[in-house]
Amino acid sequence: MQHQNDESMTIKRLFLTGGTGFFGKSLLRYWIQQSTQGKSVPAVTLMSRSPDAFLASYPEFVGLPWLTLVKGDVTMPKTFPTELNCSHILHAATDSTNGPMLTPLERFNQIVDGTRNVLDFAHRVEATRFLLTSSGGVYGPQPEKMERIPEDYNGMPDPLQPSHAYSVAKRTAEHLCALYGDAFGIEILVARCFAFVGPDLPLDAHFAIGNFIADAVAGRQITIKGNGLPIRSYLDQSDLATWLLTILEHGQSGRPYNVGSDQAITLLELANMVAETVHPKVPVQVLDTGIDAGNFRRRYVPDITRASKELGLTVTVPLHEAIKRAVMAARGAD
Repeated sequence: MQHQNDESMTIKRLFLTGGTGFFGKSLLRYWIQQSTQGKSVPAVTLMSRSPDAFLASYPEFVGLPWLTLVKGDVTMPKTFPTELNCSHILHAATDSTNGPMLTPLERFNQIVDGTRNVLDFAHRVEATRFLLTSSGGVYGPQPEKMERIPEDYNGMPDPLQPSHAYSVAKRTAEHLCALYGDAFGIEILVARCFAFVGPDLPLDAHFAIGNFIADAVAGRQITIKGNGLPIRSYLDQSDLATWLLTILEHGQSGRPYNVGSDQAITLLELANMVAETVHPKVPVQVLDTGIDAGNFRRRYVPDITRASKELGLTVTVPLHEAIKRAVMAARGAD
């Protein structure tokens, strides 16, 4: 059944965490577009640790009649709104950009404790549906002969590796959601998110495609520290927003959905595509430092059959177009 263009959305009042990050800005831009087109937009309450700083940095989100920002932190329950009437909660608060700067224990606690606190809040305000933005990392290493990871693959990250804290924490957060759904009747949705690109992707963090774009726009050589052979796929942030809201609205409770593109590309092919998009003369160098050795994410590509068949979701923005959009935004920031 096709749902992604369904205008009869019943999300009326939404509480959003992580709304100032990449996922959140993707959603905000989606709602702005919907509003501009005369389509219905939910009343959104966005909790942020620094709402004033966010609005100062992104003035395009100031004065939106459907958006209310409140100051709070998912790791501090006492900072949550004391009174809020919301039917749906979208929990996207994970510091994926700055996460690597945290210790593994800090990262685990942030994800698990934050999710528990938002679930407690959902129960308190009697929200009916709750979407957790999880990660494809919960599957652990993708088997070499598995082209795309389906949702029913029950592999897992090594729980005895501190470096896997993010993925193990996301897996734990999913289980917490299941427990709260069972105990309190909250309809639980899980979006297992893979890799993305768009105008709001940080270009100075640990995201390969962001680093490639930053190098190319600056006229620098695009450098691949490994051998360029790891395989990824990338979904545009406009599609990301559509997918998340469709899953929240129409997904089956207790059922995970992969969110991402199923179009595989090696990092070397990706670097060359970025170079061609920005300027064909931008050189690409493969250092082959051996950094890929032991990397459990040599391949990271989702099977999106479930999202396609059950929810009518598709990849509408080709990767080369998604890169163009990100490049235009990067140039505009110069």
